[in-house]
Amino acid sequence: MAIYFLDSSALVKRYVTETGSKWILNQARPSANNSIYVARIAGVEVVSALARRRKGNSLSPAEAAKAVKRFEKYFARHYAKVNISPNLIASTIDLANKHSLRGYDAVQLAAALEVETEIKAVGTSGLIFVSGDNELNTAAQSESLAVENPNNYP
Repeated sequence: MAIYFLDSSALVKRYVTETGSKWILNQARPSANNSIYVARIAGVEVVSALARRRKGNSLSPAEAAKAVKRFEKYFARHYAKVNISPNLIASTIDLANKHSLRGYDAVQLAAALEVETEIKAVGTSGLIFVSGDNELNTAAQSESLAVENPNNYP
């Protein structure tokens, strides 16, 4: 059993087929017994990514609707969600400045660091930060997180 934090770029791979999708599906399947954490903001980011693919015609309207419906179901029931609190925003500001991250990337990293702190406090082994964004992964590694890039698993 592993504990994963999936940013939105990794989470999208569960709902549309692209490089790394198979790896994400394997980690997220119930029989793998892994814990999956996401930032609550991932709800907006994933639906936006799916809608933009529909707009760009890389997903048909039917495919996009099906993907959004599947995501909403899993988002509601199967992921542990990290709330966006005032303390998380304070951490986000520091991380955005320290690593020159985009705003929502800094939110993702701050949320993962919050989970890492919480699980280590109860003696659980560290989490694995999962993102398809190399810049964000570099920042996560510099914050001492274990990192996986699903794009490394074609």
